[in-house]
Amino acid sequence: MAGNALANYVQVYVMLPLDVITVDNTFEKEDETRAQLKKLTEAGADGVMIDVWWGLVEGKEPGVYDWSAYRQVFKLVQEAGLKLQAIMSCHQCGGNVGDVVNIPIPQWVRDVGKSNPDIFYTNRSGLTNIEYLTLGVDDQPLFHGRTAIQLYADYMKSFRENMADFLDAGVVVDIEVGLGPAGEMRYPSYPQSQGWVFPGVGEFICYDKYLQADFKAAAEEAGHPEWDLPDDAGTYNDTPEKTQFFADNGTYQTDKGKFFLTWYSNKLIKHGDKILDEANKVFLGCKVQLAIKVSGIHWWYNVPNHAAELTAGYYNLDDRDGYRTIAHMLTRHRASMNFTCAEMRDSEQSSEAKSAPEELVQQVLSAGWREGLNLACENALNRYDATAYNTILRNARPQGINKNGPPEHKLHGFTYLRVSDELFQEQNYTTFKTFVRRMHANLDYNPNVDPVAPLERSKAEIPIEEILEVAQPKLEPFPFDKDTDLPV
Repeated sequence: MAGNALANYVQVYVMLPLDVITVDNTFEKEDETRAQLKKLTEAGADGVMIDVWWGLVEGKEPGVYDWSAYRQVFKLVQEAGLKLQAIMSCHQCGGNVGDVVNIPIPQWVRDVGKSNPDIFYTNRSGLTNIEYLTLGVDDQPLFHGRTAIQLYADYMKSFRENMADFLDAGVVVDIEVGLGPAGEMRYPSYPQSQGWVFPGVGEFICYDKYLQADFKAAAEEAGHPEWDLPDDAGTYNDTPEKTQFFADNGTYQTDKGKFFLTWYSNKLIKHGDKILDEANKVFLGCKVQLAIKVSGIHWWYNVPNHAAELTAGYYNLDDRDGYRTIAHMLTRHRASMNFTCAEMRDSEQSSEAKSAPEELVQQVLSAGWREGLNLACENALNRYDATAYNTILRNARPQGINKNGPPEHKLHGFTYLRVSDELFQEQNYTTFKTFVRRMHANLDYNPNVDPVAPLERSKAEIPIEEILEVAQPKLEPFPFDKDTDLPV
């Protein structure tokens, strides 16, 4: 039985605090961190996740990397016997939900933006967002001779060289490649720093000069030089019906609208593809899994226009699967997909947002499993209650435990957001320990579950036409039980 039961074990990781390393790139919380790691080990957790901030490590000058603070943290994690998921965080911390600390991208990169603000994502009214470089400069050598993709690749190379001992020892098992704001593969379509509030539809963010030129060239090539970027999609806090673009029979359903949405979402897929290819070269032969994070845009999911998903770059409609395309691209790199909002119930959402997190999770996980990917999830907001844990357990094994072997579908891992004093308060900690045990299929902690094979070279690039073929027809998702069979 034990072997069969083990096939139902889902690993649990816990995110370390955002400020575990100071804004000056020093590690000053050794005793506190050691005590937290001990609590996690006692709870049976498999490992931790940490943001590795580009703005700290290469913050002083180009090509000069300081890994000393991170090495101290990694050493503590290793001593605690925990595994480590490292996020290559090439975005700013600050300006998104839950950001308690401000870590901008490197100053010398921002300095380039003083004379050329178009290196940043820009909305239609010309507001720039300094959280992350626009994917429009992925191949532009604007940064002391390097392109944005070279900046990210060099950062990962330096990590690989300086963390070689932790990689070789099997401590670092997962490299999550940051691809946008909050480390997610998306456009910064709903920035709180610019006044967005839930459940606004957000805005298309492709008005820097590089993406504008790219679109003009694409429209011309398609025989429509008269087509421009949308001017009828409203502003951050509109509802869909207030805009011409998202209205019933709106622009999004016209040839011009479809052309734009295809271009906008394809740019994001290509951006992820190129950076994963670089990451694969860097970590070739290491026993790590590459991963990306996809954002859980659950508001306006229940209306035909899916407006908030579209502005974020996910071209998902009732008859088009905007997540299967991303999953298909990931098969080239054997990369895993990490999805969020796994703790949310539809019944907890306000009706005016037309929100459906449960159906969204079901769609995205089904798309990933159909493509044969390893999938992981995290919770979007801090939760300590049984309802949230039971929702996560249901999503982790949608049809429950299989006593005879591996369940048809299960998550490869779950990352809990995040380490805090509140988590370790008596009742919260007790519930969390039970949750970890249930995720482990009521088995003891086992470090040998799902061993990671050495990374092989990515396969040949998949043509975008082939990627788009999986978008339609949109298949029914796999069945999910209403509730977990192993509640906390």
